[in-house]
Amino acid sequence: MQSGLALQEVRLLRHQDNRADRGKTPYELWRDDAEKFDQYQSIQKPERREQLNAKFWASFVGLPDNQTLFVGIFRVKYTGLSKKDTPKVYTSGIDPAGTHDTYELVLDDRLREFGGKLFISWGAGTRSWVQRPDNQNKPITELRPELKDPEFPGFLTFISNLSKVQAETLPRGWVDILRISRGVYLLTCPKTREQYVGSAYGQDGFWGRWQEHAKNGQGEAVKLKSREPSDYQVSILEVVGTSTTDDEIIQLENRWKEKLRTREMGLNGN
Repeated sequence: MQSGLALQEVRLLRHQDNRADRGKTPYELWRDDAEKFDQYQSIQKPERREQLNAKFWASFVGLPDNQTLFVGIFRVKYTGLSKKDTPKVYTSGIDPAGTHDTYELVLDDRLREFGGKLFISWGAGTRSWVQRPDNQNKPITELRPELKDPEFPGFLTFISNLSKVQAETLPRGWVDILRISRGVYLLTCPKTREQYVGSAYGQDGFWGRWQEHAKNGQGEAVKLKSREPSDYQVSILEVVGTSTTDDEIIQLENRWKEKLRTREMGLNGN
């Protein structure tokens, strides 16, 4: 796969912003509103000027499952410090005039056909979101015929963290499945390895219940409240059918508490 670009004239940019509001991650901006994604890219901190100094940017976005997706080659022209207050596109607030560098970006035709289809291995250093291709070899991991969110892995395979639930960084298709599904789930503390068994039978199913935990820091249960806030790992123990009553789900929850002994050795108080 040849682009005809001199590697020393290119910078690799991987956009994945933990500051972004729900629905406004770099991936979602690129997917849903190309103009706002271009604005997101075009405003950078002055201390990045030397790193970003190149004729071309090869831009990538981090997906909810941390894969790295190629979105395009951009011709770059530095245009100086911002001359006016600029609303942020990834969250509320503004970037005040004179505080940020601005760039003029034009999507280049080279490798355009691979935008939204080509995945690479960025490596472990995702915090190093600006890199040089002449110093870094990025293996291609996948080339898809079309862009689509990753398939839901299945209830018994699914594992996430409450922070991802709260930030709504999971693929939208996954969220839709979790919202209509009910049953018994497990929270595991990454610090103490203690476990908490809970049940989801209210509105928005598993997703709604986990949102409650995320908003409360750890949850409303007494033993959970007694621990320091932690980014609990969340998984699903059992899924029920649509005809299962709330009382039956609670009985299943109690059965799992007994199996895992989370009353005696975990975080369940009842």
